[in-house]
Amino acid sequence: MVDDRPIKAVDGEQGELFPDSSLPDELVGYRGPAACQIAGITYRQLDYWARTKLVAPSIRTAHGSGSQRLYSFKDILALKIVKRLLDTGVSLQNIRVAVDHLRARGVADLAKVTLVSDGTTVYECTSPEEIVDLLQGGQGVFGIAVKVPMQEISGTIHEFPAERADGGEVEPVVPDELTQRRNARRTG
Repeated sequence: MVDDRPIKAVDGEQGELFPDSSLPDELVGYRGPAACQIAGITYRQLDYWARTKLVAPSIRTAHGSGSQRLYSFKDILALKIVKRLLDTGVSLQNIRVAVDHLRARGVADLAKVTLVSDGTTVYECTSPEEIVDLLQGGQGVFGIAVKVPMQEISGTIHEFPAERADGGEVEPVVPDELTQRRNARRTG
């Protein structure tokens, strides 16, 4: 299915030549076990972060015993970033601040963000100049270009069962030829 709608330029930027259809729409969600596998975290972490509202499911929250949380693509991206920040020693308090900043952005904007940290504070950079300024100022020990985990997730998310919040059918994504060749090369 081809999207015939014109691609609009935003803020003086030229629109994308090929819109990214590999990302699920905002009504497509993934249950807790799938979100854990995609983000590389344990179910215990997922449950704790949802209960403390560090990363809560934006599509459907749990409403008592037997109900299932439903996590969006953006939620799973946040889970993966939280995991990476924790692995580098950043405190949950500082991660909470970083996640709040990421939540305020659209998925397309997230691909332009690099998180840089000195181990205590997390800085959000949206241009190479900002990163250089931080490094020249003595801040910054490591960085996470949000685009990298975003690409990792979008490459594997379609292998997991998804649900639509509106009860509709989830359209299967047909991988392009390049993706099929990469997958074949990976599996041998």
